[in-house]
Amino acid sequence: MHPHDVEKLIASHIQCWHVSVEGEDRRHYTAIVVSPEFDGLSKLKRHQKVYQALGHHLQSDIHALVLHTHTPEEYTRLKDPA
Repeated sequence: MHPHDVEKLIASHIQCWHVSVEGEDRRHYTAIVVSPEFDGLSKLKRHQKVYQALGHHLQSDIHALVLHTHTPEEYTRLKDPA
């Protein structure tokens, strides 16, 4: 599965402020997902939202997934820690 397809799947189920997925071998992926929907959610709940968006692809197309989930405010602070 191409990383752009993974991005599209996530963005079609979650209101994303930013989403980027890398996965050169198309089986192991690293994703950064930034969404206002994550506000007030634990890390576990955030990851569950992404897993739900990916659905059956987690069993068939995606062997491993490293997730970095942030609210827009958290992501802004990471990018500009002034």
